[in-house]
Amino acid sequence: MNRYFKEVMDAHELIRNWLGNSAADDEVCEKLLARFSPAYSMMTTGGVLLNINQLKSFFRTQRGARPGLNIEITDLQIVAESEGGAIVTYKERQKICELAATLRFSTVVFELNQDGSVIWRHLHETSMHLD
Repeated sequence: MNRYFKEVMDAHELIRNWLGNSAADDEVCEKLLARFSPAYSMMTTGGVLLNINQLKSFFRTQRGARPGLNIEITDLQIVAESEGGAIVTYKERQKICELAATLRFSTVVFELNQDGSVIWRHLHETSMHLD
């Protein structure tokens, strides 16, 4: 699997585990947060621009906040790729138990660390209508 696609899948598994499991170990959150650049920014589906500190604050207070969370990632595509990173798009469907599912279209800018590991530099999410 492409390393950028693998990163999307691995990060969302950590997110699902952290947000959906009140018994998740602190290490889950720390592994998740270590994936983001110190210069990270994110445009949420609600139109709010978050920086890395706001993202960290959000995740650290949300352990188990969405019990039963299921996340499905589909339609991964490389928009552009270079020696220093890539731009990837994907669709993300979230479902919590009996609540209505949500669907979003995401564009992520990845950078490569000096050790070659993939880090999240920017994420832009847009809500989509479910068919």
